[in-house]
This record gives sequence, C-alpha cells and structure tokens, in this order.
Amino acid sequence: MNLKELSQNLGLSQTTVSRALNGYPEVSAKTRQRVEQAAAKFNYRPSNRAKGLATGKSYAIGHVIPLSTKHEMVNPIFGDFIAGAGETYAREGYEMTLSIVDDQDEAQIYSGLKSKNSVDGVVVHGPRMNDNRITLLQELGLPFVVHGRVSGCETPYPWLDVNNRSAFRQLTKYLIGLGHRRIALINGLEVMDFAHRRRAGYEAALIDAGLSPDPTIMRSDEMTEEFGYETTRDVLQHPDPPTGIVCSSLISAIGVRRGIEDAGLKMGQDVSVVTHDDALSYLKNGGKTPIFTATRSSVRDAGRHLAQMLLQAIADPDQLPQTTLWDAEFVIGGSTGPAPSKD
Repeated sequence: MNLKELSQNLGLSQTTVSRALNGYPEVSAKTRQRVEQAAAKFNYRPSNRAKGLATGKSYAIGHVIPLSTKHEMVNPIFGDFIAGAGETYAREGYEMTLSIVDDQDEAQIYSGLKSKNSVDGVVVHGPRMNDNRITLLQELGLPFVVHGRVSGCETPYPWLDVNNRSAFRQLTKYLIGLGHRRIALINGLEVMDFAHRRRAGYEAALIDAGLSPDPTIMRSDEMTEEFGYETTRDVLQHPDPPTGIVCSSLISAIGVRRGIEDAGLKMGQDVSVVTHDDALSYLKNGGKTPIFTATRSSVRDAGRHLAQMLLQAIADPDQLPQTTLWDAEFVIGGSTGPAPSKD
C-alpha cells in the first residue's frame, strides 16, 4: 500500500497522513493514533518521498564527482568510502545520489541541488588546495562535510581527515631509523590537499635528520599500480638510486614491488617500501602479517563517520562545524629492513 491508498482508506489528505506518521504536533493525538493503527494494519512504511511531503526534506545525500576525477568512481578507495557512508544513510532512512559532471558545471550542479531541494546535504570529495567549493556551499546554505581538509580556507567548515602530515613523517622517520638516507617519494597528485600534506611530512622527517629532500626522486600522479611500477623503474635507474621508498597508496605500492622485482632486486632487502594503507575491504595488506610496513586508517570507517556528521548537521543547522582528525595506526610488515651496506 502506498501513501495515496492509505490516505484514501482513511479519508484524509496525504499531507495529514504524512505529518501524523512523522510526529508533527499540529496533528491531533486522536488522528495520529488512527493513522498509526491503519499503517500497522496495512504494513505501510512511508517512502522518502512521502516523508518529504511532511517534512520538506528530500531524505537524500548528494555526491558530486567532477569528470577530471571520475576515476574515483571505480577506485576501490572511493568504493569503500561510499559503502561505509551508505550503511549510515540506510540506517537513518536516507538515500544517496551520485552525479558525474563536467568540471566547469560543478558550481551549477550544486546550485541546482539546492534550488530544487534534490538533496538535504552533500559530501565534498577530493578537496584541492584553496578549494573554492567550500565558499560556494557556504554561500548556498547547503549543508556539507568534507572528506579531507582544504589548506588556505580560513572560514570554519566541517571535515574529517587522517593526519597525513604526521603519518608520512612517521613512515619516513622509520626508514631513516633503519639507516636509509636516499628515500624516494611516490605521491598522489599534489594539487590535492592530502598529497600536499603527505609531502610536507616526508620532507620534515628528512630535514629533521639533516637530509636534503631531492626532487629528482620525488614523483606525483594518480595513485595507480602502473604509476607505482613505472616510477619505481625510473628512480632505480638514478645515478644515486634510493634504498627506501615512501608511497601514498597500497595500490601504488603493489606496482612499486613489481618494479623492484623487475629490476632484479628484493623488496625489504635491497629496497625498503613503506606506504599508506586505507584498510580496503577487497585489497588487504596481507593477513596477520602485513605485506607492507604502513600507516593504516579505514576509509570505510571514514565514510560511516562522515555520513553521521552530515546527518547531524542537517538535523541541527545551527551547530558549530564539526572537525575530526584521525591518527593512523602504524604496522610493520615484510617490506622494510636495514639499509643495504655500500661496498
């Protein structure tokens, strides 16, 4: 039975029935009891559209993906985040909408979502340095949360992030402690805020140890397996090749291992590798014994938590912006060892 049929059966308007089921005070106790009894009798469960008639909400959350980063749609990191967020939405009676748009149309899409009341809030993915989406969404008055942070943004806004700078400082410091002095960086795109912070942590650890960062063994691009492989082959051909590699993604690290093996070397013996691990559901860093020494933080947990933050902001628009910074767990795997001695 749908809302229209239930309303006809009761001889009431659809709006009155919706408001009764959603606890609006202007509906009398007698009418509310009558509606609830009929809903139970006919096993009626209000749809989001029906609830929207009563509350003025859409009960939907938007995820807008620019075409320039549409690879995220098939990236297991994005998939795990969406799975975690989806669990929270489903539990709270919300639906999720995904929009893939041309980059130049992104602002127009957000404006349309707001004006049409298509969603109650949005999640901002892949924040860039000085990302102008923060100001846009604040001006629109559309509730939002950011998965990550935006350097250069001075106004308060809600976000959840991993402490990327601290994690990469720890990874690099660990290699230095093993005696490595030539340490390469295989990073994500450094226009992205997370990658900028990771490079800062890597460079800080080197400088703290009295080592000079060498741009000739630093690389930045999409974090694919192929990028890890090709970059590793390249840096190992350097006249003074690295004995350690700091990698931004487990996916890229798999390519790094392949590049080391293709060079006739052994990971953890000739070249040590450390990486960030998003604790992906279908791409594990080994079992009880990790393959890679890594900083680990679950992107699925991040999806769950960020979705809850957004729903709280929607429920209480006057609350101060929430911010959450997670420290990554450090795990030691089989990818690292003492720096090889020079004959």
